[in-house]
Amino acid sequence: MRGGYRRAGHEEEEESSFISMTDMTVSFLFIIMILLAFFVTNFSSEDNVPRVQFEGMRDQRDAVQREKEALGIELRGAIQERDTARAEIINLKDRIATLEQILLEMRDQRDAVQREKEALDIELRGAIQERNTARAEISDLKDRIATLENTLLEMDVRDPLEAYLTRAAAARLRILEVLRDRIRLNFPDLLIEISAESDALRFQGEGLFDTGKSALADKPKRVIETIAERLDEILPCYTLGRVSAFESDCNPSVALIEAVQIEGHTDAQGPDLSNLTLSTDRANATFTAMISRRPDLPAHLNFRDQPVLSVAGYGEMRPVATNDTVEGRSTNRRIDLRIIMYSPTANEEIERIRVRLAGPSLEATR
Repeated sequence: MRGGYRRAGHEEEEESSFISMTDMTVSFLFIIMILLAFFVTNFSSEDNVPRVQFEGMRDQRDAVQREKEALGIELRGAIQERDTARAEIINLKDRIATLEQILLEMRDQRDAVQREKEALDIELRGAIQERNTARAEISDLKDRIATLENTLLEMDVRDPLEAYLTRAAAARLRILEVLRDRIRLNFPDLLIEISAESDALRFQGEGLFDTGKSALADKPKRVIETIAERLDEILPCYTLGRVSAFESDCNPSVALIEAVQIEGHTDAQGPDLSNLTLSTDRANATFTAMISRRPDLPAHLNFRDQPVLSVAGYGEMRPVATNDTVEGRSTNRRIDLRIIMYSPTANEEIERIRVRLAGPSLEATR
């Protein structure tokens, strides 16, 4: 009984479940029918689009889309060209700025060249004027030489000794002029002149030494070294010794140098003894610089076989200008290069000078 009861209960449960599923399916179909009825009642043929029109709109949409894509490509190209143009503009502006700077520099250079040209024109005019002055001076000197030669010819007959001394003085002036002109070739602005007595070259000391000093600076030292070189070129024709090189072309007067004296001078400021020492120190500094440049300078000898090169310091004792002005004192602070010619005391000495200058070559012709 109990088993039969269980089966009957199970069958009732299965039948109840089937009835429920059927009810649900019916209900779902009923709802769908209601929805279809609602859709049918609300459907209108006016909401439909003809296929041809639909396809035309779709083609238009696709064409617009393609145009949009083409415009996008063109836009990207335009943007790229714009960026390239901007970069090129920046580059061109930089080049313009550079060219403007170069133009300014070239204008400055042009102006500088123009100023240099004007300065050179002025200098050229000055040089031409100096050349003309020099030519006139040369012509005057040649006239003087001719006059002196004529005078000497007359004196040779009357007094050979006096004629020799006159020729020796003329030879000294010629030596000083040649020495001055050669030095000026290297230092055209150097203040150098022949003394009024025509026996010395005068160098303004302010250009060689600082006030109160005896040491030579670099540029003044180069001046002194040049003086030594030029002097060493001239002396062999007028001196004796192993470096003598007499020729009648350079020394037709057979003149003989007794001494080439380096003289130091100061202005009147300061104690006399201090000025004397200072002038001697300056002369010694000049002498040292000269023989350092040309060690053979002491080998040029006079008639007594002594070196012609010597030094002397005169302090303030031999002024050539007033010490009451700045310009005068500057002129007195100087170095003089004095040339002293040998003066024979008898006619016989003239021949001995000729023999010693000419050396063995003259002896062989006697």
